[in-house]
Amino acid sequence: MNINATLIGQSIAFFLFVWFVMKYVWPPLIAALDERKATIADGLAAAEKGQHEQELAEKAAEKHIKKAKLQASEIVTQAQKRASEIVEEAKEGAREEVDGIKKTAAAEIDQEVNRAKEHLRQQIASITIAGAEKVLKREIDESAHSDIVDDLITQI
Repeated sequence: MNINATLIGQSIAFFLFVWFVMKYVWPPLIAALDERKATIADGLAAAEKGQHEQELAEKAAEKHIKKAKLQASEIVTQAQKRASEIVEEAKEGAREEVDGIKKTAAAEIDQEVNRAKEHLRQQIASITIAGAEKVLKREIDESAHSDIVDDLITQI
């Protein structure tokens, strides 16, 4: 009988222990496990959401980069076009300046040629008078015969 009473006593103690564990120990453990399970699920969902947002941000960044590259190439093209326009404007300005310098130089040359001709006419007139003096062996008064000298100058 000792074995049966011991076995019944141990069974009762075991059932009391199981009831105690199920009543007071098991619910906090299950609650902690459920809370940990929810935390892990939330963490995984947040990680998945973060990964999705990262993919969207990468796509948006790629779009911005493509747009920036396109704008940069347009700016470079416009700068090259403007540079060629400036070069052409400078060339045209230089051509105009050269033409103006040529015209001014041509006018100065014409004036110098006319001065030289006038100076030569006056020298020829003086030489002619000196030659006429020698030929005639007498002195010709230049002021008295100025109309003859002027006529000679216009002929030369």
